[in-house]
Amino acid sequence: MKIFHSINDFASTKKTILTLGTFDGVHIGHKKILNKLTQFQSVGKENEKYESLVLTFFPHPRMVLQEHSDIKLLNTIDEKINLLEKIGIENLVIHPFDETFSRLTAEEFVSTILVDRFHIHKIIIGHDHRFGRNRTANIDDLINFGKKYNFKVEQISVQEINDISVSSTKIRNALMEGDMALSNEYLGYEYFLTGNIVQGKQLGRTIGFPTANLKIDENYKLIPKNGVYIVKSLIDGQTIFGMMNIGFNPTVNGKKQSIEIHYFDFNSDLYNQKIKVSILQRIRSEQKFESVDLLKNQLKKDKKTALSLLQKF
Repeated sequence: MKIFHSINDFASTKKTILTLGTFDGVHIGHKKILNKLTQFQSVGKENEKYESLVLTFFPHPRMVLQEHSDIKLLNTIDEKINLLEKIGIENLVIHPFDETFSRLTAEEFVSTILVDRFHIHKIIIGHDHRFGRNRTANIDDLINFGKKYNFKVEQISVQEINDISVSSTKIRNALMEGDMALSNEYLGYEYFLTGNIVQGKQLGRTIGFPTANLKIDENYKLIPKNGVYIVKSLIDGQTIFGMMNIGFNPTVNGKKQSIEIHYFDFNSDLYNQKIKVSILQRIRSEQKFESVDLLKNQLKKDKKTALSLLQKF
């Protein structure tokens, strides 16, 4: 997959079949659209006519246009790139979204970007897509622009995605409730966190539960509801299961939220490594215990619970 960090960086003599959107989560609804792109590109390769292109934006438009927006995203930009690459997209344009771009009228966007820059042959779009200044243009306007500028518009109908009425907002809400079953079903994969392992207070080591402390640099990444979760990571080519605590460590009067993973039957040094942690299930809320010994007893119970539940994953 070729990656371009601005619309102006993209140059091709071939016509494109494209779609556009924020694609936060690259969930099963998004894949309905994205898979259609790859179907067309395989036809295009035979004819050497078309190539697939996804136009997305960073930062998320709501971060720019809504002054006090505290939106958290399902994917960091690197995570999104990896997910799109797995689908088989040929070209990804990540355009810096700013107020100047947001002021383009719908026709300016179509004529100067879709037509002049991307040489559009066809656009594949969701039934509810809106675009242009103040998001005033809809699918009917796009169809009219297609007639005027000679490109096709393929709409993903309500009926076509009715059986998977999914949105990034629904997934965010599920994660904030700790509902991993629902969020993972809608995503089509296990929600994951990516970060570097850093040194913590090492309390876990003293009570027989050494933990890897995950530091996520991107403050816009959505962290699920505080609590204890069953997780897995691919480390040195092996799938390692464990349990993860998201929270403030109230038993030892912690002040900052931390993400700590205790991997089962694993003793290697992970410091400074970048780790992907896939989240399988939430098993309980974070609790404050009257003593470290009581915390240790609960962790033993958590491990037993996690190991018994792992049989279904």
